[in-house]
Amino acid sequence: MKKIGILFGQENTFPQALVEHINNKNENGIFAELVKVDKLVQGKPLGYDVVLDRISHDVPFYRAMLKNAALTGTAVANNPFYLSLEEKFMANVIAEKVGVPVPKTVLVPSNQLPPDTTENSFRNMTMPWDWKSIFEYVGFPAYMKPHAGGGWKSVSKLNNADEFFAAHQTTGQLVMLLQEAIEFDAYFRCYCIGQDQIHIMPYEPRNPHHQRYSAEFPHVGSELIELMREYVVRLNVALGYDFNTIEFAIRNGVPYCIDFTNPTPDCEPASVGQQNFEWVREAAANMLIRKAKQHREGQDNLTWGTFLKAAVNKEMISTHEMEKMTS
Repeated sequence: MKKIGILFGQENTFPQALVEHINNKNENGIFAELVKVDKLVQGKPLGYDVVLDRISHDVPFYRAMLKNAALTGTAVANNPFYLSLEEKFMANVIAEKVGVPVPKTVLVPSNQLPPDTTENSFRNMTMPWDWKSIFEYVGFPAYMKPHAGGGWKSVSKLNNADEFFAAHQTTGQLVMLLQEAIEFDAYFRCYCIGQDQIHIMPYEPRNPHHQRYSAEFPHVGSELIELMREYVVRLNVALGYDFNTIEFAIRNGVPYCIDFTNPTPDCEPASVGQQNFEWVREAAANMLIRKAKQHREGQDNLTWGTFLKAAVNKEMISTHEMEKMTS
C-alpha cells in the first residue's frame, strides 16, 4: 500500500477535500490521509511514501521532519532542502538566467545589525552606499520587500528616495529588496502542479481579496498566454517546484514575473473561486498519485531544479578534462 500524506496548518477546506478526492479515485494500492505524527526519530521513515507540504514554511519542526523523511525515501512536495535555500533575490537571478523577464532589483542590507554582529562585521561594505546609482537603476515608483518570505508582509510602495529611507528605518533586521514597480495593464496568476499542469487565471491584485479572481483582460491574446505558459514551465523546472504559483504583470506586451516562489499558494474556494479550486484539487491529486506510483523505497524521490546542474555542466570543466590536464 502506497500512502500519501497531506501536511497542513490553518486551512479548513483544501487538505481535507484533496484527501477525499484522491481516495475517491480508487487507485489500486494508493491511500491518502492527513499526516499524523506522534514521534520523530532520526533516520527513521515517517511512514508516508508521498507528502504534500502546506505548512513547514511556518513551522521549523515540520521542516526538519520533512528533511528526515526525504532522506529516508519520502517524496516530499515541495523539496524541503530547496525551500530551506530559496529566497526571492536568488530566484530572480535564476529567472534572468533562463530568459524570463523580472523587474530591476537590488539587494539592500538590513537597517539594524543581525544578532551577534557589530559594525566591524560589515567592514567590507563601503558606506554610505551609492544610493544615487541604485535609485537611477531601479527608478521610482518602486517596491521594497523582504528578500525571503511572502504574504505581502513588510512590503512598501515608494515614490522617491525620502520615502525609501523612511520605510527602511522600519524594517529592523530584515534584508530587503528594492524593486522596480511594473505599472501593468493586465495581470495573471498561474498554478503550476507537477511542472506540467498549468492553470492561467486573470487576477487583479488591486481588488479586495475576495474579488481578485474576478478580472478580465480581453486585450491579452493567445500568443501572450502561451508565452506565460512557457515561462511557467521554464521557471518551475529550473527551480524544482512540484507545486507553485507564478504571477505576471503585463507591461507593453511583456510578462514580468512579479512573484514566483510561492510553494504553498492559497487554494481555498472562498478566495480562489470554485472553478479554480476544482482545477487545483484535481491537478494536485493527479500529481500525488503519480508520485506514489513512481516512488522507490529508500531512495531519493525528490524533485530537484535543473538550473544549477545545467550551469555546472555548461560552465565548469568536466572531471574527465580535469584528469587529462593534471595527468
